Amino acid sequence: MHSDPKSTTTKAQVPIHGGFDEREMQKVLERACARVGLDSSDARLMRGHTNAVILLPKAFVVVKIARRGTPIGNVKRTVRFTRWLMDLGFPTAPLHPIDQPLIIDGHAATFWTYIPQPNHPVPAERLAKPLFSLHHLPKPEFDLPQHDNIRAIRRSINFTTSLSPATRRFLSEETDHLEASLKDVDFIFSEAVVQGDPQHRNALHAREGEALLCDWDTAAIGQPEWDLVTIEVHCRRFGYSKSHYLAFAESYGFDITQWAGFHTLRRIRELRMITTNARKAMHSPGSVTEVERRVKGLYDGDTQLRWRIL
Repeated sequence: MHSDPKSTTTKAQVPIHGGFDEREMQKVLERACARVGLDSSDARLMRGHTNAVILLPKAFVVVKIARRGTPIGNVKRTVRFTRWLMDLGFPTAPLHPIDQPLIIDGHAATFWTYIPQPNHPVPAERLAKPLFSLHHLPKPEFDLPQHDNIRAIRRSINFTTSLSPATRRFLSEETDHLEASLKDVDFIFSEAVVQGDPQHRNALHAREGEALLCDWDTAAIGQPEWDLVTIEVHCRRFGYSKSHYLAFAESYGFDITQWAGFHTLRRIRELRMITTNARKAMHSPGSVTEVERRVKGLYDGDTQLRWRIL
C-alpha cells in the first residue's frame, strides 16, 4: 500500500485513515478486493481523513472503505441513491458494476469507476449546473434523511474528545444561539434533494466544461440554500477568489450572499465544518491545531481567516 505523504498520523506516527490504522485498512481492502476478483497489490491511498479512499490503478477502480463506526445502512443508502442518480442520467461519479456494498468484518466497502483527474480542482462555476439540476430532481421514492446541521453539530460536540471543556462549552453556546436565529430565517426555495457538502473536492472533471458530483454520504432532503452557502464558505475559507465564487453564483442564478438569511446559515455551516473536524481529530491528532485555530477565528469573528484543508 502506497500512502499519500500528507496522510495524518498519531503521536506514535501510526497512519490513521478513516479511523483505521494501516494494517487494519490493508486487511479490509485485500479481503474486499479478493471477493470481487480485483488485485489490490498496486493499491494507493488517495484520501483518508473521512473515509479511506484507495485507488487500484491497473483496474481503474476506486475503493472507499467507510469510516470506522459508519452504520452499514448509511452506506447501503448511499449506493441506492447513486444508482438512482445513474438511472436518471445525472452527472455523478459512477459505481463499479458489482453488487455492493461489501461488508468485511462489519466494515462497508464500495467500489467506483476511476476517472483520471488533472492536478487542479474543479472550479466552483462548474458545480453550478449539476447542483441546480440536483435541486430540481423529483424526490426519490425511498427515504433520505432530513438535512439537519444543528443536530449534526450537537452530535459532533458530544463525541469530541480533542477540545477542552471550555471550548466545547463555547461551541455549545454558539449552537444554542444559532439554533434560535435559524427559527427567524425565511427560506426562498422549496425543499429538495441536496448534496449536503458540495465543494471542489467532492466533484470530478468530466468532459471539457463539465463536472461530475460525487461523495453522496451526506445526500438528504433539505433546503437548497444549505448547498449554496457551503459553496460560498469553501470558496472564501480555502483561498479561492471572490470572483471564483461569483462565477458560481451567476451560473447557478442566485447569489446566496445577497439573501437576508445568509449570515445565519454561513455561521451554522462553518460551525458544522469546525465541529465535524474536531470529532474526527481523535483519529488524526495532527489536525487538532487547525481545529483550534478555526475555533479562535470563530471566537474573534474573523470571517476572512483562511483555513487549511484537513
